[in-house]
Amino acid sequence: MAIRVWFSLFLCVLALLGSVSYASESEESEFVVTLDHSNFSDFIGRHKFIVVEFYAPWCGHCKKLAPEYEKAAQVLSQNDPPVVLAKVDANEEQNKILASEFDIKGFPTIKILRYGGSVVQDYKGPREAEGIVSYVKKQSGPASAEIKSSEDANAVINANKITIVGVFPEFSGEMFENFTAVAERLRSDNDFAHTSDAKLLPRGDSSVSGPVVRLLKPFDELFVDIQEFDVDALAKLVEEASIPTVTVFNKDPDNHPFVIKFFNSPNAKAMLFVNFNDDLIDTFKSKYHEVAEQYKGNGISFLIGDVDASQGAFQYFGLKEDQVPLIIIQTNDGEKYLKLNVEADHIASWVTEFKDGKVKPFKKSEPIPEVNSEPVKVVVADSFQDMVFNSGKNVLIEFYAPWCGHCKQLAPILDEVAVSFEKYADVMIAKIDATANDIPQGTFEVQGYPTLYFKSAGGNISLHEGDRTKEGIIEFIQKNRDKAAEQDLRKEEL
Repeated sequence: MAIRVWFSLFLCVLALLGSVSYASESEESEFVVTLDHSNFSDFIGRHKFIVVEFYAPWCGHCKKLAPEYEKAAQVLSQNDPPVVLAKVDANEEQNKILASEFDIKGFPTIKILRYGGSVVQDYKGPREAEGIVSYVKKQSGPASAEIKSSEDANAVINANKITIVGVFPEFSGEMFENFTAVAERLRSDNDFAHTSDAKLLPRGDSSVSGPVVRLLKPFDELFVDIQEFDVDALAKLVEEASIPTVTVFNKDPDNHPFVIKFFNSPNAKAMLFVNFNDDLIDTFKSKYHEVAEQYKGNGISFLIGDVDASQGAFQYFGLKEDQVPLIIIQTNDGEKYLKLNVEADHIASWVTEFKDGKVKPFKKSEPIPEVNSEPVKVVVADSFQDMVFNSGKNVLIEFYAPWCGHCKQLAPILDEVAVSFEKYADVMIAKIDATANDIPQGTFEVQGYPTLYFKSAGGNISLHEGDRTKEGIIEFIQKNRDKAAEQDLRKEEL
């Protein structure tokens, strides 16, 4: 979960936030179809291909997307055949069953639904009108494009992207059908094509007549030939070959799709942050690549990031530029392992120590406040266990970010709630800066800010999804609070 929050911050450097009002755009919309729980299934069932955005009215990214999505819908309505873009307010109580069905974890989330909704894929394209139109047109067409000429090859194969080309003597038979099935499955991430003439391809043996699948890529060995045609096995080989040995993150947009693949990988994630203008950068890249080659296939994916492009990562981890070069490994359970001011020759030994369990986890925490007398108590990572889990109290805790406008609006409301409960020894209202402190993994799902959780004295944890008014929050606390804790605490005081 933590890696997902950081990834969101990481990608924020790629675009500026908009300030368009979603409500006003919705009122003017004519081409985006509004769906809800009452008409969703019937409408989806009547379409072979449809794009659906799940949004929340309060979401800033949704507000930015709204006018671009509408422009794209207008253009695509003129396509032959027309392509429908739809939207669902997933924050609406009656539509939350749809959000659950489609595993909506954040906003906006866009899904591509094929064949009446029987096939669901994530939309992984741009978020501006022109890019949406281009991506959707490609996704709504054939999964694999035929290459008949050099012109076709130039149109399909981009030197900066991955293209998977099936070479077949005939476009029929089980192997070709399996290739097409894989193309359909993985088309949202990759470009697929097929040809009967390998001479039209820019790399690899031009004399082969197939069947063979040639994966062309802009990194490592530049191409891979695959002769496995079982659907699952071929899909796995394509996905493995599509990830660089070392993913590069800088300001080059051509690298961003590979960064997304890196973060979507189930592996632990090793990240080396270096100033790409440093005189020793080539040495760092070489040594790091050697380590990545050594551990390839051993559950670790490797990324090297330019400091100038990695401010989201530094904000998330609480790091400073004078600590680079630095390497950090984050495991799937949220644990982080950090080596500051690392030398190129020491990268390999440190990764080995990590694999051998000899490196202690790193925990980001602000100092524990010496004075904590305000109505809303301040929690940090180093005090979280004692104040939230071990206090014996009913605790409402806010996960916030200092720069978050909604958090600033909520602050005086939480103060009022805390004052209302001052006479109750069993209730604590607390807050933690989730950008400056690590939070317990697997317990709290923090998708955005502010997020409110309630931990009852008995240990039950509930997410507050209701009104963020004083009355709404107080009602939520009273409903979930373990009142026996108040008597126990008073007995202790006596």
